[in-house]
Amino acid sequence: MLKQRIITAVALLLLLVPALIAPDPTALAILSLILCTLGTWEWGRLNDLSFVKACYLGALCAFICIGFWSLQLLDDSNYYFWLFCSAAWVLIGTALLRAGPQGWLKIHKPLRLLGGVWALFATWLAINQAKAMSINFLLSVLALVWVADIGAYFFGKAFGRRKLAPNISPGKSWEGVWGGVLAVFVLSNCWIWIDSYGLGSVWTGFDQLGLNSQGASLFTLIASKGIVIQISALVFMVAMSVVGDLIESLVKRSVGAKDSSRLLPGHGGILDRIDALLPTLPIAMFWSLL
Repeated sequence: MLKQRIITAVALLLLLVPALIAPDPTALAILSLILCTLGTWEWGRLNDLSFVKACYLGALCAFICIGFWSLQLLDDSNYYFWLFCSAAWVLIGTALLRAGPQGWLKIHKPLRLLGGVWALFATWLAINQAKAMSINFLLSVLALVWVADIGAYFFGKAFGRRKLAPNISPGKSWEGVWGGVLAVFVLSNCWIWIDSYGLGSVWTGFDQLGLNSQGASLFTLIASKGIVIQISALVFMVAMSVVGDLIESLVKRSVGAKDSSRLLPGHGGILDRIDALLPTLPIAMFWSLL
């Protein structure tokens, strides 16, 4: 299993890294479109659609994304759109976690399906608009989610005592969440130092190669508002990454599924890998426009 996980992870990185750093945004737009379309197919299957109907749902998400792309809206960040997405994630996410797995099944299926399409479309749009801002900004958002997850895992293993959501994800603990916050706070300050002093010449070198890298990172933008805003925003962002993870676990638990699919050998499905990014990327775009 470990060997399989490593092979899959390496294959994903070989696809992701060139798309992230390519000067032409087309590569990342296509790769993220494929991933979000497959994620929408998984969402349909988790919500009791047949294979064919789930394909139609994936095609709907792809159609919406391509429509926005054809209208040349990937570079046009709208404050009110991202405010709406952020508020919806906070309000709907809180309501879903309060209702639990049984409450999820009481929601009309069309609403569940359209909610997934909306979430994955918004994620696709956020990824590409974040790269349009700068590679630095996009990488900082991705790093926040990954480091929060790693910190939560190790702190939870070492110190986890109080269960976070035992009816949804028994392995998660409050100690793990705060460990993730601490790890992200350390990461953010290191990143800010790199932005200011450490690798300025490297960012300049990237730009000379045609890479849009010198835009401010998410961490620098947040820190510019003061230490209180910095701490509050980082705690909020980590909390929302946990909400994304928990909601996917809630949906899987409601239907008795272990993974969202078997598309990624050793890792489960697409949604299992991007669940924490679904709320975090739109909220990061909102922060960037404040």
